[in-house]
Amino acid sequence: MFKGSLVAMITPFTKNDEVDEKGIKELVEFHIKNGTNGIVPCGTTGESPTLSHEEHKKVVELTIKAVAGRVPVIAGTGSNCTKEALDLTSHAKGAGADGALIITPYYNKPTQKGLYLHFKKIAEEIDIPIIIYNVPSRTGVNMLPETLAELAELKNIVAVKEASGNLDQMTEIVELCGDKITLLSGDDKLLLPVLSIGGKGVISVVANIIPRDVSDMVREFEEGNYQKAKEIFLFKVYPLSNAMFYETNPIPVKTSARLMGLPSGNLRLPMSPMSENNLLKLKADLIKFGLLEG
Repeated sequence: MFKGSLVAMITPFTKNDEVDEKGIKELVEFHIKNGTNGIVPCGTTGESPTLSHEEHKKVVELTIKAVAGRVPVIAGTGSNCTKEALDLTSHAKGAGADGALIITPYYNKPTQKGLYLHFKKIAEEIDIPIIIYNVPSRTGVNMLPETLAELAELKNIVAVKEASGNLDQMTEIVELCGDKITLLSGDDKLLLPVLSIGGKGVISVVANIIPRDVSDMVREFEEGNYQKAKEIFLFKVYPLSNAMFYETNPIPVKTSARLMGLPSGNLRLPMSPMSENNLLKLKADLIKFGLLEG
Protein backbone atom coordinates (compact mmCIF):
# COMPACT_ATOMS: atom_id res chain seq x y z
CA MET A 1 0.00 0.00 0.00
CA PHE A 2 2.79 2.44 0.96
CA LYS A 3 6.10 2.17 -0.89
CA GLY A 4 8.84 4.17 -2.56
CA SER A 5 10.17 7.42 -1.15
CA LEU A 6 7.90 8.80 1.56
CA VAL A 7 9.26 12.07 2.93
CA ALA A 8 9.19 12.80 6.65
CA MET A 9 8.42 16.42 5.85
CA ILE A 10 9.77 19.33 7.89
CA THR A 11 7.28 21.78 9.36
CA PRO A 12 8.03 25.33 8.16
CA PHE A 13 7.45 28.21 10.58
CA THR A 14 6.97 31.91 9.92
CA LYS A 15 9.14 34.67 11.40
CA ASN A 16 6.56 34.85 14.18
CA ASP A 17 7.07 31.13 14.96
CA GLU A 18 3.66 30.15 13.62
CA VAL A 19 2.92 27.28 11.22
CA ASP A 20 3.71 28.55 7.71
CA GLU A 21 0.64 27.63 5.66
CA LYS A 22 2.09 28.95 2.40
CA GLY A 23 5.34 27.13 3.13
CA ILE A 24 3.57 23.80 3.54
CA LYS A 25 1.93 24.23 0.13
CA GLU A 26 5.28 25.08 -1.45
CA LEU A 27 6.98 22.06 0.10
CA VAL A 28 4.21 19.72 -1.06
CA GLU A 29 4.55 21.02 -4.63
CA PHE A 30 8.34 20.66 -4.46
CA HIS A 31 8.00 17.02 -3.44
CA ILE A 32 5.34 16.04 -5.93
CA LYS A 33 7.26 17.74 -8.74
CA ASN A 34 10.34 15.73 -7.77
CA GLY A 35 8.76 12.30 -7.62
CA THR A 36 8.14 11.82 -3.90
CA ASN A 37 5.72 8.90 -3.47
CA GLY A 38 4.08 10.02 -0.24
CA ILE A 39 4.09 12.81 2.36
CA VAL A 40 4.46 12.20 6.09
CA PRO A 41 3.66 15.32 8.16
CA CYS A 42 4.09 15.64 11.92
CA GLY A 43 6.81 13.08 12.48
CA THR A 44 9.97 13.74 14.47
CA THR A 45 11.47 15.52 11.46
CA GLY A 46 8.35 17.69 11.42
CA GLU A 47 9.11 18.76 15.02
CA SER A 48 5.97 17.09 16.32
CA PRO A 49 7.19 17.18 19.96
CA THR A 50 7.03 20.99 19.92
CA LEU A 51 3.73 21.33 18.04
CA SER A 52 0.63 21.94 20.13
CA HIS A 53 -2.23 19.53 19.44
CA GLU A 54 -4.01 22.34 17.61
CA GLU A 55 -0.95 23.01 15.44
CA HIS A 56 -0.42 19.29 14.86
CA LYS A 57 -3.94 18.88 13.53
CA LYS A 58 -3.61 22.05 11.46
CA VAL A 59 -0.42 20.80 9.76
CA VAL A 60 -2.11 17.49 8.91
CA GLU A 61 -5.14 19.28 7.46
CA LEU A 62 -3.03 21.74 5.45
CA THR A 63 -0.89 18.93 4.04
CA ILE A 64 -3.90 16.85 2.98
CA LYS A 65 -5.46 19.89 1.33
CA ALA A 66 -2.25 20.78 -0.52
CA VAL A 67 -1.64 17.22 -1.71
CA ALA A 68 -5.23 16.96 -2.98
CA GLY A 69 -5.10 13.21 -3.47
CA ARG A 70 -2.07 13.16 -5.76
CA VAL A 71 0.05 10.99 -3.43
CA PRO A 72 -0.73 9.32 -0.10
CA VAL A 73 -0.54 11.38 3.09
CA ILE A 74 0.47 9.41 6.19
CA ALA A 75 -0.03 11.56 9.26
CA GLY A 76 2.19 11.17 12.31
CA THR A 77 -0.26 10.46 15.15
CA GLY A 78 1.78 8.66 17.80
CA SER A 79 2.05 9.34 21.51
CA ASN A 80 3.17 7.66 24.71
CA CYS A 81 -0.45 8.01 25.85
CA THR A 82 -2.86 5.66 24.07
CA LYS A 83 -5.79 8.08 24.53
CA GLU A 84 -3.78 10.86 22.91
CA ALA A 85 -2.75 8.63 20.01
CA LEU A 86 -6.39 7.66 19.53
CA ASP A 87 -7.40 11.33 19.38
CA LEU A 88 -4.71 12.27 16.85
CA THR A 89 -5.36 9.17 14.73
CA SER A 90 -9.11 9.77 14.75
CA HIS A 91 -8.51 13.34 13.61
CA ALA A 92 -6.21 12.18 10.81
CA LYS A 93 -8.85 9.78 9.53
CA GLY A 94 -11.54 12.45 9.67
CA ALA A 95 -9.29 14.93 7.85
CA GLY A 96 -8.81 12.45 5.00
CA ALA A 97 -5.34 11.06 5.65
CA ASP A 98 -4.48 7.86 3.78
CA GLY A 99 -2.69 6.38 6.75
CA ALA A 100 -1.21 7.02 10.19
CA LEU A 101 2.41 6.68 11.31
CA ILE A 102 2.35 5.69 14.98
CA ILE A 103 5.53 5.56 17.02
CA THR A 104 6.00 3.04 19.82
CA PRO A 105 5.22 4.77 23.14
CA TYR A 106 8.32 6.57 24.36
CA TYR A 107 9.76 7.25 27.81
CA ASN A 108 7.28 5.10 29.76
CA LYS A 109 8.81 1.94 28.21
CA PRO A 110 5.87 -0.47 27.92
CA THR A 111 6.43 -4.22 27.81
CA GLN A 112 5.90 -6.17 24.59
CA LYS A 113 2.39 -6.94 25.84
CA GLY A 114 1.80 -3.23 26.41
CA LEU A 115 3.01 -2.43 22.91
CA TYR A 116 0.69 -5.05 21.45
CA LEU A 117 -2.33 -3.79 23.38
CA HIS A 118 -1.56 -0.14 22.51
CA PHE A 119 -1.53 -0.76 18.76
CA LYS A 120 -4.34 -3.29 18.91
CA LYS A 121 -6.67 -0.77 20.57
CA ILE A 122 -5.90 1.94 18.00
CA ALA A 123 -6.25 -0.47 15.08
CA GLU A 124 -9.57 -1.82 16.32
CA GLU A 125 -11.08 1.56 17.14
CA ILE A 126 -9.99 3.53 14.06
CA ASP A 127 -10.26 2.07 10.58
CA ILE A 128 -7.22 3.61 8.94
CA PRO A 129 -4.04 1.95 7.57
CA ILE A 130 -1.36 2.08 10.25
CA ILE A 131 2.43 2.14 9.91
CA ILE A 132 4.15 1.21 13.16
CA TYR A 133 7.30 3.24 13.83
CA ASN A 134 10.05 1.44 15.73
CA VAL A 135 12.98 3.65 16.76
CA PRO A 136 14.51 2.36 20.02
CA SER A 137 17.25 5.02 20.13
CA ARG A 138 14.58 7.68 20.68
CA THR A 139 11.88 5.78 22.55
CA GLY A 140 13.83 3.51 24.87
CA VAL A 141 11.82 0.46 23.78
CA ASN A 142 12.26 -1.99 20.91
CA MET A 143 9.31 -3.75 19.29
CA LEU A 144 10.40 -7.33 18.74
CA PRO A 145 9.66 -9.13 15.46
CA GLU A 146 7.41 -11.61 17.29
CA THR A 147 5.24 -8.78 18.60
CA LEU A 148 5.06 -7.19 15.18
CA ALA A 149 4.06 -10.53 13.67
CA GLU A 150 1.12 -10.69 16.09
CA LEU A 151 0.08 -7.17 15.15
CA ALA A 152 0.41 -7.97 11.45
CA GLU A 153 -2.64 -10.21 11.86
CA LEU A 154 -4.77 -7.08 12.34
CA LYS A 155 -6.08 -6.01 8.95
CA ASN A 156 -5.22 -2.30 9.11
CA ILE A 157 -1.67 -2.62 10.43
CA VAL A 158 0.00 -2.58 7.04
CA ALA A 159 3.65 -1.54 7.45
CA VAL A 160 6.52 -0.88 9.80
CA LYS A 161 9.02 1.97 9.68
CA GLU A 162 12.06 0.19 11.07
CA ALA A 163 14.76 2.41 12.54
CA SER A 164 16.35 0.00 14.98
CA GLY A 165 19.49 -0.14 12.85
CA ASN A 166 19.42 -3.91 13.25
CA LEU A 167 19.34 -5.71 9.89
CA ASP A 168 19.06 -9.08 11.61
CA GLN A 169 15.86 -7.89 13.25
CA MET A 170 14.53 -6.53 9.96
CA THR A 171 15.28 -9.80 8.19
CA GLU A 172 13.40 -11.65 10.90
CA ILE A 173 10.43 -9.32 10.38
CA VAL A 174 10.37 -10.25 6.68
CA GLU A 175 10.60 -13.94 7.57
CA LEU A 176 7.85 -13.84 10.21
CA CYS A 177 5.43 -11.43 8.56
CA GLY A 178 5.85 -12.16 4.85
CA ASP A 179 3.37 -10.21 2.76
CA LYS A 180 1.21 -9.31 5.76
CA ILE A 181 3.26 -6.20 6.42
CA THR A 182 5.47 -3.86 4.37
CA LEU A 183 8.98 -3.18 5.62
CA LEU A 184 10.03 0.46 5.21
CA SER A 185 13.46 1.76 6.16
CA GLY A 186 13.47 4.36 8.90
CA ASP A 187 17.13 5.11 8.32
CA ASP A 188 18.31 6.63 5.03
CA LYS A 189 21.80 5.21 5.54
CA LEU A 190 20.41 1.67 5.51
CA LEU A 191 18.04 2.13 2.58
CA LEU A 192 19.91 -0.05 0.08
CA PRO A 193 20.46 -2.96 2.54
CA VAL A 194 16.80 -2.79 3.60
CA LEU A 195 15.64 -2.95 -0.02
CA SER A 196 17.93 -5.93 -0.57
CA ILE A 197 16.18 -7.96 2.19
CA GLY A 198 12.69 -7.19 0.93
CA GLY A 199 11.96 -3.64 2.04
CA LYS A 200 9.70 -1.59 -0.23
CA GLY A 201 10.85 1.93 0.47
CA VAL A 202 11.75 4.51 3.07
CA ILE A 203 10.28 7.20 5.27
CA SER A 204 13.09 9.58 4.59
CA VAL A 205 14.77 12.58 6.21
CA VAL A 206 17.19 13.32 3.38
CA ALA A 207 14.35 13.31 0.82
CA ASN A 208 13.49 16.74 2.21
CA ILE A 209 16.43 18.11 0.21
CA ILE A 210 17.04 15.47 -2.53
CA PRO A 211 13.57 14.06 -3.23
CA ARG A 212 14.29 13.11 -6.84
CA ASP A 213 17.40 11.13 -5.96
CA VAL A 214 15.73 9.10 -3.21
CA SER A 215 12.68 8.41 -5.35
CA ASP A 216 14.82 7.45 -8.36
CA MET A 217 16.98 5.16 -6.26
CA VAL A 218 14.05 3.14 -4.94
CA ARG A 219 12.44 3.00 -8.38
CA GLU A 220 15.66 1.81 -10.05
CA PHE A 221 15.98 -0.94 -7.45
CA GLU A 222 12.36 -2.04 -7.92
CA GLU A 223 12.88 -2.15 -11.68
CA GLY A 224 15.92 -4.41 -11.26
CA ASN A 225 18.50 -1.77 -12.13
CA TYR A 226 20.60 -2.61 -9.11
CA GLN A 227 23.84 -1.03 -10.28
CA LYS A 228 22.12 2.30 -10.95
CA ALA A 229 20.38 2.16 -7.56
CA LYS A 230 23.72 1.41 -5.91
CA GLU A 231 25.40 4.37 -7.61
CA ILE A 232 22.70 6.82 -6.51
CA PHE A 233 22.89 5.46 -2.99
CA LEU A 234 26.67 5.43 -2.61
CA PHE A 235 27.44 8.70 -4.33
CA LYS A 236 24.61 10.93 -3.11
CA VAL A 237 21.99 9.47 -0.78
CA TYR A 238 24.40 7.88 1.68
CA PRO A 239 26.87 10.77 2.14
CA LEU A 240 24.09 13.35 2.43
CA SER A 241 22.26 11.10 4.87
CA ASN A 242 25.36 11.17 7.06
CA ALA A 243 25.33 14.96 6.89
CA MET A 244 21.73 15.03 8.11
CA PHE A 245 22.93 13.64 11.41
CA TYR A 246 25.87 15.92 12.16
CA GLU A 247 23.55 17.01 14.94
CA THR A 248 20.19 15.77 16.21
CA ASN A 249 17.51 15.44 13.54
CA PRO A 250 15.85 17.70 12.36
CA ILE A 251 18.49 20.37 13.01
CA PRO A 252 20.70 19.67 9.92
CA VAL A 253 17.87 18.94 7.47
CA LYS A 254 15.90 22.02 8.42
CA THR A 255 19.07 24.11 8.24
CA SER A 256 19.78 22.64 4.80
CA ALA A 257 16.28 23.50 3.59
CA ARG A 258 16.72 27.09 4.75
CA LEU A 259 20.12 27.40 3.04
CA MET A 260 18.62 26.01 -0.18
CA GLY A 261 15.81 28.56 -0.14
CA LEU A 262 13.05 26.09 0.73
CA PRO A 263 10.38 27.09 3.27
CA SER A 264 11.82 26.35 6.68
CA GLY A 265 11.92 28.97 9.40
CA ASN A 266 13.67 28.57 12.70
CA LEU A 267 13.83 25.46 14.84
CA ARG A 268 11.79 25.42 18.02
CA LEU A 269 13.53 25.05 21.34
CA PRO A 270 14.91 22.82 22.67
CA MET A 271 16.22 22.24 19.13
CA SER A 272 18.94 24.87 18.67
CA PRO A 273 20.94 26.30 15.74
CA MET A 274 23.90 24.26 14.50
CA SER A 275 27.38 24.81 15.89
CA GLU A 276 29.64 26.81 13.62
CA ASN A 277 31.91 23.84 12.86
CA ASN A 278 29.03 21.56 11.89
CA LEU A 279 27.38 24.32 9.88
CA LEU A 280 30.58 24.76 7.85
CA LYS A 281 30.72 20.99 7.22
CA LEU A 282 27.06 20.97 6.17
CA LYS A 283 27.51 23.88 3.77
CA ALA A 284 30.51 22.16 2.22
CA ASP A 285 28.45 19.01 1.62
CA LEU A 286 25.57 20.96 0.08
CA ILE A 287 28.03 22.71 -2.25
CA LYS A 288 29.77 19.44 -3.13
CA PHE A 289 26.49 17.83 -4.19
CA GLY A 290 25.22 20.84 -6.14
CA LEU A 291 22.51 21.89 -3.69
CA LEU A 292 24.13 25.19 -2.82
CA GLU A 293 26.33 27.59 -4.75
CA GLY A 294 29.91 27.88 -3.58
